[in-house]
Amino acid sequence: MKINVHGKDVDVSPKTVALIEEKLDFLNRYLLIEEDDVANAVIQKVGNKIRIEITVGTKVGYLRAEVTDVDLRCALDEAVDRLEAQLKTQKSRLNRRHKDKLSKAFLEAEMEENSKNEIPVRTKTIEAEKMSLDEAILRMEMLGHSFFIYTDEETDLISVVYQRINGGYGLIEAEPAK
Repeated sequence: MKINVHGKDVDVSPKTVALIEEKLDFLNRYLLIEEDDVANAVIQKVGNKIRIEITVGTKVGYLRAEVTDVDLRCALDEAVDRLEAQLKTQKSRLNRRHKDKLSKAFLEAEMEENSKNEIPVRTKTIEAEKMSLDEAILRMEMLGHSFFIYTDEETDLISVVYQRINGGYGLIEAEPAK
Protein backbone atom coordinates (compact mmCIF):
# COMPACT_ATOMS: atom_id res chain seq x y z
CA MET A 1 0.00 0.00 0.00
CA LYS A 2 1.23 3.48 -0.85
CA ILE A 3 1.05 6.14 1.86
CA ASN A 4 1.02 9.89 1.13
CA VAL A 5 1.54 12.28 4.07
CA HIS A 6 0.76 15.99 3.71
CA GLY A 7 0.89 18.84 6.19
CA LYS A 8 -1.32 21.92 6.30
CA ASP A 9 0.29 24.68 8.40
CA VAL A 10 2.58 21.96 9.79
CA ASP A 11 6.05 20.85 8.71
CA VAL A 12 6.02 17.06 8.31
CA SER A 13 9.38 15.58 9.25
CA PRO A 14 10.72 12.30 7.84
CA LYS A 15 10.40 10.90 11.38
CA THR A 16 6.68 11.71 11.38
CA VAL A 17 6.25 10.10 7.95
CA ALA A 18 8.04 6.97 9.18
CA LEU A 19 5.80 6.85 12.28
CA ILE A 20 2.64 7.11 10.18
CA GLU A 21 3.88 4.43 7.75
CA GLU A 22 4.69 2.15 10.70
CA LYS A 23 1.26 2.67 12.28
CA LEU A 24 -0.60 2.10 8.99
CA ASP A 25 1.39 -1.06 8.23
CA PHE A 26 -1.32 -3.07 10.06
CA LEU A 27 -3.62 -2.49 7.05
CA ASN A 28 -1.52 -4.85 4.91
CA ARG A 29 -2.69 -7.88 6.89
CA TYR A 30 -6.28 -7.43 5.70
CA LEU A 31 -7.38 -9.02 2.43
CA LEU A 32 -9.39 -5.91 1.58
CA ILE A 33 -6.18 -3.87 1.10
CA GLU A 34 -4.07 -4.37 -2.03
CA GLU A 35 -0.61 -3.11 -2.96
CA ASP A 36 -1.90 -0.46 -5.36
CA ASP A 37 -4.32 1.04 -2.80
CA VAL A 38 -3.38 4.53 -1.57
CA ALA A 39 -3.65 5.95 1.94
CA ASN A 40 -3.62 9.72 2.35
CA ALA A 41 -2.76 11.27 5.72
CA VAL A 42 -3.26 15.00 6.25
CA ILE A 43 -1.87 16.64 9.37
CA GLN A 44 -3.27 20.07 10.22
CA LYS A 45 -2.85 22.46 13.11
CA VAL A 46 -6.18 23.55 14.65
CA GLY A 47 -5.60 26.07 17.42
CA ASN A 48 -3.22 24.43 19.86
CA LYS A 49 -4.25 20.94 18.74
CA ILE A 50 -3.28 18.67 15.86
CA ARG A 51 -5.86 17.10 13.52
CA ILE A 52 -4.97 14.01 11.54
CA GLU A 53 -7.23 12.82 8.76
CA ILE A 54 -6.53 9.44 7.15
CA THR A 55 -8.37 8.26 4.05
CA VAL A 56 -7.75 4.86 2.48
CA GLY A 57 -9.29 3.95 -0.88
CA THR A 58 -9.88 0.20 -1.13
CA LYS A 59 -11.53 -2.05 -3.68
CA VAL A 60 -14.68 -2.12 -1.53
CA GLY A 61 -14.95 1.55 -0.61
CA TYR A 62 -13.28 4.22 1.47
CA LEU A 63 -12.02 4.04 5.03
CA ARG A 64 -11.76 7.40 6.75
CA ALA A 65 -10.81 8.57 10.22
CA GLU A 66 -10.38 12.10 11.52
CA VAL A 67 -9.10 12.77 15.03
CA THR A 68 -8.10 15.98 16.82
CA ASP A 69 -5.83 15.82 19.87
CA VAL A 70 -3.09 17.78 21.61
CA ASP A 71 -0.51 15.09 20.80
CA LEU A 72 0.11 13.77 17.27
CA ARG A 73 0.86 10.25 18.52
CA CYS A 74 -2.40 10.06 20.48
CA ALA A 75 -4.37 11.32 17.49
CA LEU A 76 -2.62 8.83 15.21
CA ASP A 77 -3.32 5.92 17.58
CA GLU A 78 -7.01 6.84 17.78
CA ALA A 79 -7.26 7.20 13.99
CA VAL A 80 -5.64 3.78 13.49
CA ASP A 81 -8.09 2.23 15.97
CA ARG A 82 -11.02 3.76 14.08
CA LEU A 83 -9.70 2.50 10.73
CA GLU A 84 -9.26 -1.00 12.11
CA ALA A 85 -12.81 -1.00 13.49
CA GLN A 86 -14.12 0.11 10.07
CA LEU A 87 -12.14 -2.65 8.35
CA LYS A 88 -13.54 -5.31 10.68
CA THR A 89 -17.07 -3.98 10.11
CA GLN A 90 -16.60 -3.98 6.33
CA LYS A 91 -15.19 -7.47 6.32
CA SER A 92 -18.03 -8.90 8.40
CA ARG A 93 -20.67 -7.12 6.26
CA LEU A 94 -19.13 -8.39 3.06
CA ASN A 95 -18.88 -11.92 4.42
CA ARG A 96 -22.50 -11.75 5.63
CA ARG A 97 -23.83 -10.43 2.33
CA HIS A 98 -21.44 -12.45 0.11
CA LYS A 99 -20.37 -9.38 -1.81
CA ASP A 100 -17.16 -9.64 -3.82
CA LYS A 101 -16.71 -5.95 -4.33
CA LEU A 102 -18.56 -2.66 -4.56
CA SER A 103 -18.42 0.03 -7.20
CA LYS A 104 -15.47 2.40 -7.61
CA ALA A 105 -15.03 5.54 -5.55
CA PHE A 106 -17.62 8.22 -6.32
CA LEU A 107 -16.41 11.48 -4.84
CA GLU A 108 -14.27 14.10 -6.56
CA ALA A 109 -13.69 17.17 -4.42
CA GLU A 110 -13.43 20.60 -6.00
CA MET A 111 -13.04 23.94 -4.26
CA GLU A 112 -14.12 27.18 -5.92
CA GLU A 113 -12.51 30.57 -5.44
CA ASN A 114 -15.05 33.11 -4.20
CA SER A 115 -14.88 36.88 -4.13
CA LYS A 116 -14.56 38.75 -0.84
CA ASN A 117 -18.22 39.83 -0.87
CA GLU A 118 -19.62 36.33 -1.26
CA ILE A 119 -20.06 33.70 1.40
CA PRO A 120 -17.54 30.90 0.81
CA VAL A 121 -19.26 27.79 -0.50
CA ARG A 122 -17.63 24.38 -0.66
CA THR A 123 -18.63 22.62 -3.85
CA LYS A 124 -18.29 18.92 -4.55
CA THR A 125 -19.04 17.26 -7.84
CA ILE A 126 -19.93 13.60 -7.77
CA GLU A 127 -20.71 10.98 -10.32
CA ALA A 128 -23.90 9.27 -9.18
CA GLU A 129 -23.01 5.64 -9.90
CA LYS A 130 -25.68 3.08 -10.74
CA MET A 131 -26.38 0.71 -7.87
CA SER A 132 -29.17 -0.83 -5.87
CA LEU A 133 -30.63 0.73 -2.73
CA ASP A 134 -28.97 -1.94 -0.56
CA GLU A 135 -25.55 -1.17 -2.06
CA ALA A 136 -26.10 2.56 -1.52
CA ILE A 137 -26.99 2.02 2.16
CA LEU A 138 -23.91 -0.17 2.60
CA ARG A 139 -21.64 2.45 1.00
CA MET A 140 -23.22 5.22 3.13
CA GLU A 141 -22.60 3.24 6.33
CA MET A 142 -19.02 2.39 5.33
CA LEU A 143 -18.26 6.06 4.67
CA GLY A 144 -19.88 7.09 7.95
CA HIS A 145 -22.07 9.66 6.22
CA SER A 146 -25.71 10.47 6.97
CA PHE A 147 -26.73 10.49 3.29
CA PHE A 148 -25.59 9.04 -0.05
CA ILE A 149 -26.36 10.12 -3.64
CA TYR A 150 -26.55 7.49 -6.38
CA THR A 151 -28.42 6.51 -9.57
CA ASP A 152 -31.00 3.81 -8.91
CA GLU A 153 -30.35 0.88 -11.24
CA GLU A 154 -34.07 0.04 -11.50
CA THR A 155 -35.49 3.50 -12.25
CA ASP A 156 -32.39 5.33 -13.62
CA LEU A 157 -33.29 8.28 -11.37
CA ILE A 158 -30.85 10.23 -9.22
CA SER A 159 -31.68 9.21 -5.66
CA VAL A 160 -30.60 10.15 -2.15
CA VAL A 161 -30.75 7.66 0.70
CA TYR A 162 -30.43 9.14 4.21
CA GLN A 163 -30.52 8.13 7.85
CA ARG A 164 -33.62 9.28 9.68
CA ILE A 165 -33.26 10.82 13.13
CA ASN A 166 -35.75 8.38 14.65
CA GLY A 167 -33.97 5.41 13.04
CA GLY A 168 -34.29 3.68 9.71
CA TYR A 169 -33.63 5.15 6.30
CA GLY A 170 -35.34 7.59 3.96
CA LEU A 171 -35.20 7.79 0.17
CA ILE A 172 -35.54 10.83 -2.11
CA GLU A 173 -35.88 10.26 -5.86
CA ALA A 174 -35.35 13.22 -8.18
CA GLU A 175 -37.42 13.39 -11.35
CA PRO A 176 -36.31 15.50 -14.33
CA ALA A 177 -37.90 18.96 -14.65
CA LYS A 178 -40.69 19.22 -17.21
